[in-house]
Amino acid sequence: MPKAIRIQQTGGPEVLRWEAVEIGEPGPGQARIRHTAVGVNFIDTYHRSGLYPIPLPSGLGSEGAGIVEAVGPDVTVVKPGDRVAYAGGPPGSYSQVRLIPAHILVPVPEGATDQTAAAVMLKGMTAQYLIRRTYTVKPGETVLFHAAAGGVGLFACQWLKALGATVIGTVGSDEKAAIARAHGCDHVVISTREDVAKRVREITGGVGVPVVYDSIGKDTFMNSLDCLRPLGLMVSFGNSSGKVTPFDIGVLSQKGSLYLARPTLATYTATRADLEATARDVFEAIRTGKVKVEVRHTYPLERAEQVHRDLEGRRTVGSIVMTP
Repeated sequence: MPKAIRIQQTGGPEVLRWEAVEIGEPGPGQARIRHTAVGVNFIDTYHRSGLYPIPLPSGLGSEGAGIVEAVGPDVTVVKPGDRVAYAGGPPGSYSQVRLIPAHILVPVPEGATDQTAAAVMLKGMTAQYLIRRTYTVKPGETVLFHAAAGGVGLFACQWLKALGATVIGTVGSDEKAAIARAHGCDHVVISTREDVAKRVREITGGVGVPVVYDSIGKDTFMNSLDCLRPLGLMVSFGNSSGKVTPFDIGVLSQKGSLYLARPTLATYTATRADLEATARDVFEAIRTGKVKVEVRHTYPLERAEQVHRDLEGRRTVGSIVMTP
């Protein structure tokens, strides 16, 4: 029988279990895929800990690449033998084999490896909607991107640089600062010892930036607002430090009639047309060299517990892939 990482209850990394699972034939609208690579994302730790509740018992993981083994009735978007990748759908990518809604699968183009596809689907498509749709960054603009040495950050900052933006990135260490500079950041602020808002004001001549991309959450939210120019947009798309504390929305008017967005990838790829267009844009950015993908950490799938410990302990940089 194939195996998968499963959780019976929420908690720390120790709740992850490597178990045999029974996989049946795909039903209507489903495909059965055999994973060749599995992506890891911070949202996986939210599901495991209970911050983002999911029905239990459950699998984990929302990103992967592999080969279609079989399809259910009326499935036309993929066929057996296709190389595919995905991000989203029911948790369960931490598995050797799984059933999955076929409509979320996209083809992996020639020239892209399975590891690359597994590493970029969620992070790359997140970067795409953030910088191309939530706020369409224009050449010459200066933007602030938190966690610039993280998976989404490394992808987005390279792409932003290719678009002609000036990129300010925040990181937590000198090692990560060097990585961020090598991946598109013109200015790097080490947030553990520098006042981010003060540095952004210095860099922008006191004006501030038109947009801040913040995946950190509680620890950076209010300071991020202070980085914005009047009518600027705060894009909060993650909670790695915890959920943002409720606040008086009058703060937005006091700080310059600011805008606030809390987007999700699921909304931006809800239709098949949007999903395919987003994925194509990501793979095209890679093909043309706008973005170089580096899988910096590879683990066997059965070591998912250690992966989560390393991820939450901030001992990883960039993309992580597990191999079944």
